[in-house]
Formats: sequence, C-alpha cells, structure tokens
Amino acid sequence: MFSRDWTTVASAQSPQTTSNKGLLALVIEESYNTLSNKVRVVKTPGGKLQYQHLKKRGSPPKCGDCGIKLPGIPALRPREYATISRPKKTVQRAYGGSRCSNCVKDRVTRAFLIEEQKIVKKVLKESQQKKR
Repeated sequence: MFSRDWTTVASAQSPQTTSNKGLLALVIEESYNTLSNKVRVVKTPGGKLQYQHLKKRGSPPKCGDCGIKLPGIPALRPREYATISRPKKTVQRAYGGSRCSNCVKDRVTRAFLIEEQKIVKKVLKESQQKKR
C-alpha cells in the first residue's frame, strides 16, 4: 500500500498549476470522492501549497442502553484505542466505558428493588405457613 500522511502534490511555482493563484493539480492514485480520500490544502513554511491527506474522524463510544455519548472517553478510530492507556478508555465506576452514569444508577436501583421483592415474597410465604 502507499503512505498518505503528507503528500507533496504541486506548488505555486510548479508547471502543473494554471496561474500564480496557487491552484493545485490533484495527483493521487484514487480519484473518487470517498470518505477515506479527503485532502486539505496547507501552506508550508517555505510558502508552497501542498495537499494534506486527512484521516477519518473517530466516532465517540456510546452507552449500550440509551445510546448517548459516553463523557470522559475520547472519540478515536478503533485501532487507536489499542495505543492509549486503560485509564483513558474507561471511567472509574461500575460499567465504566460501557454504560453512562444514569443507566448504571437505574441498573443498581433495579437490582436492589428485585432483591427486596424476593425478601418480601419469602417473608410472606413464611408468615402464611405459620398461619396454617
């Protein structure tokens, strides 16, 4: 494959440009306007214009229950998560990095109420057996 980080395409003094207005001739291997083929014109310290190939933006991780963006976790491309440290990928909480705080609070409350309901059923069953 070919590298697409910084590609010198043409400069303002190049014969490929049409006038002295700094127009650039696009010389790349892929000519289609795809998401992975975006470029930006930058001016170098020497005054030349170059194309800079842009990487695709990362989408932020979302809560598995409600789907909102998880705060405190950066939006990166999937492979870039392998290079950052674990504290940057999670938050210090149960289900940190997977669920938002509101959904975790709902899960804890739901689990507590279910356990309480089990205890109440058990007590009612014992009291009915004592009556018989």
